[in-house]
Amino acid sequence: MEESNRQKKIAGVLQNDLANVLQNMLREMGQQGILISVSKVGITTDLSIAKVYVSVFPSDKAVGVVAELNEVKPKIKHQIAQLTKHQLRKMPDLTFYNDDSLEYIETIDRAVKGEDNPIKNPELLSKRKKS
Repeated sequence: MEESNRQKKIAGVLQNDLANVLQNMLREMGQQGILISVSKVGITTDLSIAKVYVSVFPSDKAVGVVAELNEVKPKIKHQIAQLTKHQLRKMPDLTFYNDDSLEYIETIDRAVKGEDNPIKNPELLSKRKKS
């Protein structure tokens, strides 16, 4: 089902504000050498839950960073609610997911260039997990 205009607007506002808040949080926590970006925000039709997909560079630290974000999500939700209090009546619950699409594209790109041959070794391209 296609998102409504309201869902798209809220997702855009959340994506922009979350990117700023997450970068500031990383800076405050003293995390050096980690880049985080909010690649997509999906909102349910009743506007109560937001799925936030984040890309983390370097990708080997992605699982730990996403787990840490899910632990401190009440703090993040409060900061976002303060930023959007004049735009949103109710702040949706946030759930963070790792967006590994760049890593997957890179794997396919190496296969196309011939560096890794998935026909000879089918385990190079693992199955994608739906979230």
